[in-house]
Amino acid sequence: MDTDDEKIRRAVEYTEILRAPRQNLYTFGTTNIYYYLVTEPAYSELVDTGTETVVREGRVLAERPKIVTPYYLSHLEGFSSDARRYFESLIHEYGPNVPGLLYAYKNEPKELNIISGHWQSVVDKINAEIDQRSDPLAAIIKGLDELWDVALIRFIFEMTRRSLSDNIGQLGAQGLLDVDSRGVPADVRLRIEELFWQVSHGETAPETLKEELDRWGLFDEYEDRFLNIFRKRR
Repeated sequence: MDTDDEKIRRAVEYTEILRAPRQNLYTFGTTNIYYYLVTEPAYSELVDTGTETVVREGRVLAERPKIVTPYYLSHLEGFSSDARRYFESLIHEYGPNVPGLLYAYKNEPKELNIISGHWQSVVDKINAEIDQRSDPLAAIIKGLDELWDVALIRFIFEMTRRSLSDNIGQLGAQGLLDVDSRGVPADVRLRIEELFWQVSHGETAPETLKEELDRWGLFDEYEDRFLNIFRKRR
């Protein structure tokens, strides 16, 4: 096994979610999770500084889950040939239009503090602070200092896995996973309508709408309406 792969494997195995958010990721909005990522200093094995704990704070923003299909994913840019072969196998196995969910995340680091004391006592204090402010979307994660972001990714993966069935259930209950004759889920049609509104009001670049239509193979259907946006601006 490659040395870097071994380091990542060790970091994943070392990761502990000491406090998970009490709520799943929102189905119909952005989820704002405040995290505390606790590690023992990387230098603790080299320098005797007593017992110290590193606490990184930040926010993970999870956008509203986006309904996609294997066909849609196959038109995204930035994927390797291996990934594209995998998309093709999904299309072959499940069909091009089976709906799934795509989650997008943004990490916003806030603070890094080195605190005197054993990590467990530090975690106890953080837990008490979270309880006091009754934050249902706060998390505490323990990881390796030198690969702390691997611990954060592991946490994100677990949150996604935990939320997936609930998100799909809510979307399905509203008929948003239903696929039309062109293989387009109902929720996508609504998203396209929202993009048209945003573009016409100057809130979104036309290129964003054009890219979304192209990825679904729908530009021919919406072409006249898309061009009318520019005619009205003259």
